[in-house]
Amino acid sequence: MTTGFDFEGLNFTQVIDDETEFIPLLTSEDEDVMNAEPVPDILSLLPLRNTVLFPGVVIPITVSRDKSIRLIKEAFKGGRIIGVVAQKNDKVEDPTFEDLHHIGTVAQILRMFQMPDGNTTAIIRGKKRFEVKELLETDPYLKGSVVPFDEIKPVKGDKEFEALVSTAKDSALNVIKLSPHIPSEAGFAIKNIESASFLVNFISSNMNATVADKQKMLEVADLKQRMMLLLEHLSKEMQMLELKSQIQSKVKVDIDKQQREYFLHQQMKTIQEELGGNGHDQELEAMRTKAKEKKWSKEVLETFNKELAKLDRMNPNAAEYSVQTNYLETLLELPWNEYTQDNFDLKRASGILDEDHFGLEKVKERILEHLAVLKLKGNMKAPILCLVGPPGVGKTSLGKSIAKALDRKYVRMSLGGLKDESEVRGHRKTYIGAMPGRVLQNIKKAGASNPVFILDEIDKVGNEFHGDPSSALLEVLDPEQNSAFYDNYIELDYDLSKVMFIATANTLSTIQPALRDRMEIIEVSGYTVEEKIEIATRHLVPKQLEEHGLKAKQLAVSEALLETMIESYTRESGVRGLEKQIAKLVRHAAKNIALNEKYPTKPDLADLTKILGAAHEKDKYQGNDMAGVVTGLAWTPTGGDILFIETSISKGNGKLTITGNLGDVMKESATLAMEYLKAHASRWGLSEEALNKHNVHLHVPEGATPKDGPSAGIAMFTALTSAFTKRKVKHKLAMTGEITLRGKVLPVGGIKEKILAAKRAGISEIILCKDNQRDITEIKASYLKGLQFHYVDRMDEVLEIALLREKEGAKAKNKPKPVSNPKNQAQAKSKLKAKSLPQAKAQVKTNSKSPIKATSKSPIKATSKSPIKVNSKKIAPKKKSKK
Repeated sequence: MTTGFDFEGLNFTQVIDDETEFIPLLTSEDEDVMNAEPVPDILSLLPLRNTVLFPGVVIPITVSRDKSIRLIKEAFKGGRIIGVVAQKNDKVEDPTFEDLHHIGTVAQILRMFQMPDGNTTAIIRGKKRFEVKELLETDPYLKGSVVPFDEIKPVKGDKEFEALVSTAKDSALNVIKLSPHIPSEAGFAIKNIESASFLVNFISSNMNATVADKQKMLEVADLKQRMMLLLEHLSKEMQMLELKSQIQSKVKVDIDKQQREYFLHQQMKTIQEELGGNGHDQELEAMRTKAKEKKWSKEVLETFNKELAKLDRMNPNAAEYSVQTNYLETLLELPWNEYTQDNFDLKRASGILDEDHFGLEKVKERILEHLAVLKLKGNMKAPILCLVGPPGVGKTSLGKSIAKALDRKYVRMSLGGLKDESEVRGHRKTYIGAMPGRVLQNIKKAGASNPVFILDEIDKVGNEFHGDPSSALLEVLDPEQNSAFYDNYIELDYDLSKVMFIATANTLSTIQPALRDRMEIIEVSGYTVEEKIEIATRHLVPKQLEEHGLKAKQLAVSEALLETMIESYTRESGVRGLEKQIAKLVRHAAKNIALNEKYPTKPDLADLTKILGAAHEKDKYQGNDMAGVVTGLAWTPTGGDILFIETSISKGNGKLTITGNLGDVMKESATLAMEYLKAHASRWGLSEEALNKHNVHLHVPEGATPKDGPSAGIAMFTALTSAFTKRKVKHKLAMTGEITLRGKVLPVGGIKEKILAAKRAGISEIILCKDNQRDITEIKASYLKGLQFHYVDRMDEVLEIALLREKEGAKAKNKPKPVSNPKNQAQAKSKLKAKSLPQAKAQVKTNSKSPIKATSKSPIKATSKSPIKVNSKKIAPKKKSKK
């Protein structure tokens, strides 16, 4: 179908002959005369394949079937009146009654032509519509019985119909205007049509519509409805033509723009050639030259050549040109199969590590082992280490020393707050601003494929809807997978197996288990006071003097002063806070030097107070004057610490109150301790009635600080037992361990940090689980100096070590103290002297129901300094009889 009206098939010159100069348009009067003509009862029927004839419209038709040719010839010789009907299917050669539409048009043959190809062309005009009732003959052509199909016209003066007619004219003129293939004469014809019925028929016959749509309009008897249907078709046609016009205009603009750019580029190319070369070609040639120097695999080389050829075909001003250029430059800048030469001098490496870091023997030993294997074998997958410890102990700076010892490049990638998987794997090239992941970016920055790569703060990786970065790190940190690491931007495998990854973390609890399993965990604990003094003397003080432009003779910091700064001005496992205090001391000296003012070159304690301010009290042991107070040991991400478990008893109904901002695990430990004490109260001379008639309040100070973990189990149990029995806790004693309802003591972690915290607080004895004894054997002897350890397996053993016989309220050291229930204790029959008590046998009669029995296995042993009091009466030592 053609766009708009189909006037191309009309050739009015064929109608004009010697007798006729033009074809007049059908007027209303002519239409009335035509409508008054009768419709014959029997008509010869001409089936049409691809058009519909409307009343008053003149169209040319070409007939090729024998029956149709014979019909046209005989009719033209006779009355020239035939019936025209449209076929339902244009592929049917010999249509029957069922293959024809039943509404057709009476036609008059105006002219007939014999064409050279044997076909016959006729010009026919429609007159009136009819309905075929039945076929009477099929040979030599179709004849049928017909009846008129009259048109229903609207009443005169119908304003709505007049508006419809005017709208139809305007729409038809617009269609003609927008259609480039319709001659302007068609618009002139439409303007001069007076009859509304002929206007509808003329437009319907020539509009761009299917045979089915035209037949549908022919079959509508009501003229007003047919006008509405025509307007609907014209509206659709208008929209289609407007859309085509917009598309053609846009295409024309784009073509014009491209042509303009083409001519400009050709001019630019000519100018550049005159000046000495083409910039685009020079850029491509530079890439090809650089690519020849790369140690690429076959796959990478093929990809580069393919993408370079694509860039060569691109317009340099196109938006994709910069994206393609960035991709190729990234391929060229990455150090594919480029490695630095390792230095296998183990003594030199050991010296560098010792020079830069004091302590950290495990890490140094692991690096030296790796170097030794590389030296012997020559090739080995790099280890993936994870240094876990509190802040300020040198985990990150250790990476620089390792790179220096190996003569490798050093790069660092901070993972703190990383929430997007694309930060690790990169973005796809299809996105605007796409770039490689930070792993490959750092490799490109290093310029070698075997750097020492620090993954800092791996325990602080986030997780959001953008993806899980820790899962993306699994491929990076898996020695079996990272030899073919896939970056979304590069879209090629990159070998990371030679990279020495060193991760740092403050705690392992927040690291994904699968990720933790792929790393070799090395714990980096805090430092003792002696180690901090050594670190400050070797590293911190010289570093701060250099950074502030001072010489060693301008400020001397003694070891005594450093010890005071460590103990009174810092509370940490590392040395970061100590370095800040040293920097403050150096800045004070630098300011006085710049002002030419006097200052102490060897500051003492008084000067330290003036410069740094008043010292804060460190965590110290608070004594054992009150029963129910126990010192516990805790682990935190910043190192070890001590905490105090306080217990208070008041009359009530056995309610247990727990305060101090404790977590669920610590609350469960307190509940366990209380229930175990109730279940075994008789062992310590306590009655169930006494426990049920008293409320217990257990508190851990510093309530603003959240606390949790199982380590305080034995401390809580000891505090509760001490509070109920009124027996004090041993002086300068601390403890840590988990408890069970069966009375077992379970091991806990963070032993080294807890021991350092105990030493800082002045603790001299520590109670641990027996299973923690293996942790003690791995700690340096210097850390354990001045400490005595008690290893226990059961909660009863904890009380045997921790609780004194001395009760709260005792004033004198040698004053007799009750140790049992007076109601259940028999009268003592003999007295022993205190001095001879160790050599004498204790002759004490006890009731069988007494909670404490004087036996050799008793947890409370009688000594010369602790006489036993029974029923509030003394049992004095009996003089030994001499025989």
